[in-house]
Amino acid sequence: MSTAPQTAYDPLYDPLKDATPGHGREYAPTYWVDSAGPAPEDDGPIRADVDVEVAVIGSGYTGLSAAVHLARDHGISAVVLEANRVAFGCSTRNGGQGQFATGRLKRSGWIDRWGVDIARGMHAECMEAFDLFRSLLAEPLVQPDAVDDGHIYAAHRPWALEKLKAEVQVLNDVFNYPAKVLTAEETREQHFFDRECCGAQFEPDGVAVHPAKYAFGLLRLARSLGVKVHPSSPVQGWRRQGDRYILSTPGGDVRAKRVIVATAGYTAPGLHALTRHRLFPILSNSIVTRPLSDDEIADCGFKSGAFYTDTRILRHYYRFIASAKRVQIGSRSAVYGRDAANPKHLARLRGALGRKFPALDGIDLDYSWWGWVDVGHDMMPRIFKPDANEHIYYSLAYGGNGVMYSAQAGRRVAALCAGQAMPALPIFQSVLPTEGVLTPFRRLGQQLLYIWYFTNDERP
Repeated sequence: MSTAPQTAYDPLYDPLKDATPGHGREYAPTYWVDSAGPAPEDDGPIRADVDVEVAVIGSGYTGLSAAVHLARDHGISAVVLEANRVAFGCSTRNGGQGQFATGRLKRSGWIDRWGVDIARGMHAECMEAFDLFRSLLAEPLVQPDAVDDGHIYAAHRPWALEKLKAEVQVLNDVFNYPAKVLTAEETREQHFFDRECCGAQFEPDGVAVHPAKYAFGLLRLARSLGVKVHPSSPVQGWRRQGDRYILSTPGGDVRAKRVIVATAGYTAPGLHALTRHRLFPILSNSIVTRPLSDDEIADCGFKSGAFYTDTRILRHYYRFIASAKRVQIGSRSAVYGRDAANPKHLARLRGALGRKFPALDGIDLDYSWWGWVDVGHDMMPRIFKPDANEHIYYSLAYGGNGVMYSAQAGRRVAALCAGQAMPALPIFQSVLPTEGVLTPFRRLGQQLLYIWYFTNDERP
């Protein structure tokens, strides 16, 4: 059976303020955890000192994928350490949108930053990643209610549609990728009737999943390969002793030859010097409605299983969960953890739902939650060995686009840990950038930026 929680969920946790993400905390009150069925069996907390080849810190999509690929591709048995319950953080709180992306930059952004050749290499990496993602979803032990109907960027203003048209042209001409532009009428006839939508960009590669079922499936798959997964085992101390890293947990020391860090937005400030100030965690909140009536579904015009992202800087991500007749919508919310429960953030999200789908204005909600997104200071992830003299590896900073790419990132960091060379692409060639001690103070600027973003997003 799965390990029971030892402490209550903390809705005000803040990774820039709190020393640790907790010890045995209960899941956030998400629709996904509530509808996934019982969590699968795990291996319980660490209860004695243990020697291992590789310790993976973090039991989300990346950590579990890394453990799967260490075992399956390299014959290396890993131990996964989780502070709270398995897949406690991003992996059970996201929108389940497996997008054709890694990090925050679009394809045109890759070209601007690195040039066409590297951008094409990054695109090929995404294509390979999507193949892996689909293969994991097809594993008999995973079964994540996958819906492979594509992804839609919905232009919320006419000026945003012009930007989408330019991006589609880049995808078509530079990458030979079959994205296409949809008019507002085509979007309504084929997919949904968002009253704000002025047209859209359609990407055929987009798979919606049930986030918790996907995480629990990866847990089952990892354990079937001999991986040990230990929840309620936070790393509370980390030191080197000879050729071993001593990871101290409440139940005993884990003595590992190599360590993979896959803690995403729940990376403790004092976990290790190589991860400190490397992430800028940002809150995202999400709601799920009560089941919709047939009339409400008809008014919203839901016709396909595609999921949606609008073109605001502070974007909304939303989907119709056909199997449950519910709508999920999320967006950015508070700046500080202590403000996460402020009702104004819920009211703003409710307002967005009502503008997009008037039939759902004021609808009863069955679920509301929030969680931390791991954003890198340059908006791109890193899968890297940050110190040539240490056997420490990390895969972090997906910027809210980790549902699909985390599977590939886990495979890549497993290969890196096993001694294999990485592709000559920027996300594999450098450390996560840092703003050092200024990182917490960036929130002052974030507050001002959010005001500007809200204003800019809503201009005619």
